[in-house]
Amino acid sequence: MAAGETQLYAKVSNKLKGRSTPLLLEPLLAMGFPVHTALKALAATGRKTAEEALVWLHDHCNDPSLDDPIPQEYALFLCPTGPLLEKLQEFWRESKRQCAKNRAHEVFPHVTLCDFFTCEDQKVECLYEALKRAGDRLLGSFPAAVPLALHSSISYLGFFVSGSPADIIREFAMTFAMEASLLADCSVKPCTKQLHLTLAHKFYPHHQRTLEQLARAIPLGHSCQWTAALYSRDMRFVHYQTLRALFQYKPQNVDELTLSPGDYIFVDPTQQDEASEGWVIGISQRTGCRGFLPENYTDRASESDTWVKHRMYTFSLATDLNSRKDSEASSRCNGEFLPQTARSLSSLQALQATVARKSVLVVRHGERVDQIFGKSWLQQCSTPDGTYYRPDLNFPCSLPRRSRGIKDFENDPPLSSCGIFQSRIAGDALLDSGIRISSVFASPALRCVQTAKLILEELKLEKKIKIRVEPGIFEWTKWEAGKTTPTLMSLEELKEANFNIDTDYRPAFPLSALMPAESYQEYVDRCTASVVQIVNTCPQDTGVILIVSHGSALDSCTRPLLGLPPRECGDFAQLVRKIPSLGMCFCEENKEEGKWELVNPPVKTLTHGANAAFNWRNWISGN
Repeated sequence: MAAGETQLYAKVSNKLKGRSTPLLLEPLLAMGFPVHTALKALAATGRKTAEEALVWLHDHCNDPSLDDPIPQEYALFLCPTGPLLEKLQEFWRESKRQCAKNRAHEVFPHVTLCDFFTCEDQKVECLYEALKRAGDRLLGSFPAAVPLALHSSISYLGFFVSGSPADIIREFAMTFAMEASLLADCSVKPCTKQLHLTLAHKFYPHHQRTLEQLARAIPLGHSCQWTAALYSRDMRFVHYQTLRALFQYKPQNVDELTLSPGDYIFVDPTQQDEASEGWVIGISQRTGCRGFLPENYTDRASESDTWVKHRMYTFSLATDLNSRKDSEASSRCNGEFLPQTARSLSSLQALQATVARKSVLVVRHGERVDQIFGKSWLQQCSTPDGTYYRPDLNFPCSLPRRSRGIKDFENDPPLSSCGIFQSRIAGDALLDSGIRISSVFASPALRCVQTAKLILEELKLEKKIKIRVEPGIFEWTKWEAGKTTPTLMSLEELKEANFNIDTDYRPAFPLSALMPAESYQEYVDRCTASVVQIVNTCPQDTGVILIVSHGSALDSCTRPLLGLPPRECGDFAQLVRKIPSLGMCFCEENKEEGKWELVNPPVKTLTHGANAAFNWRNWISGN
């Protein structure tokens, strides 16, 4: 160790003499790790064991920020346990299933006792002492029962804590803040406003009644042990999105990240200009390294999934649990807090629901061939004289004939073989669900018409239902390559290619009216006009209207029905990037209330991994 580091270690050891930190720190220092990085590893792992800190250090050996003096942020929460926690978990599950995810789902059920604050790595042990002192001081007066009163507004639903119990809890928070200031030199702002346990936040207004009904079903008569839990997070990634790796990924290039299932990746939505379609740039929580990763290998994680639990104080047991491992909870809040989403409606229930209400199912097309083989895909599969051939099994077996030749496919690509499979498997699942499709509308893009046709084939409806081509739900033309709108197949060409097209349908927005590089507002207006006409032209109670379009349509074709204004352009772009092939949104008309609602799609999502190209000539047996 350098002289300065030895001096720092001596100061830390003397200040915390008699506590556990030196016992955790000494093995790491004996292995040659500098004091500041050893302390950083202990803080990042919740100071559980030296073994966990050692694993962290090995994983972060290539972390460019390893030596940066950036402390963790900490916060103190009052958390329920036992039967009440189980009922809150049930509410979390049902509210997410029935009303989609809202801001409250980002964090576990809790009452916030103080805002996030920073603490130097060498002083974290003092925070534990501050928590113990504050708990011991208020233990005798802590309320035997914490009364919870339901409060609801147009964007918030939760339990308020009032009266003398709230005063005692606030006193505990202020005592912790004072002790943390004295012992750890931390500036802690305790909660002095209305104490609350949030159930739902920033949800769609039309979900308020359903959420209230679910909340009133939570029995509050159960006794509950409340624990004060100290958590930390990496302050650098507070405003980032968090992704969870679903599959293993081995980098193909030096600028790509290694992924293992369960890894968390921090992604800055504003810094994705360098990433191509289907990829994102992120920072691995496990290694601290930055690089590209395939987005379809990940799923969106909750904000608190990467938080680290340090210590907790349980009031009703009159016991400080800091000195032992928590056998019921992981040191990380790992997202298992929310039970698995309940299964979809049975086939019979789905059938009954679709008969009773007008519904709209918006589906994104399957995987397009250029999504896999890049912008030069056409050069890879055509001869100089324009003859198509299949260089890879993921290229389609053949292409439909176009009057102007193969060149027109360049900006109007077909489905890949995997895209065809995706569409068929989605159609087969829709058949099993019992859903009754009554009409089909598709964007004029070939990939959308193909997807619609394949779904209808699996539903055994390809001869009964004609596809109505609606240019008004075509992709935002600003995102299309070139200065002109793509040359799309005519209705006659589609019919010649064996697509069952409704040539009598008069679209809301004619193909000739599509303008290149239209503004976001122009795009939103045309989608709104189109979906309104689609819904109005279909008779009442005739089943489900299927719209097959682009990822953007899952937002631009549903918000008008829900009575919601368009998203901000930047938010819209980030949302659309995350919509996978055959992603679905399902809207139902609520006749009683005269409005539309988002509900669970009739089938599950389709998730799969990538399959890299393989050349046997590059493989030598035995090497």
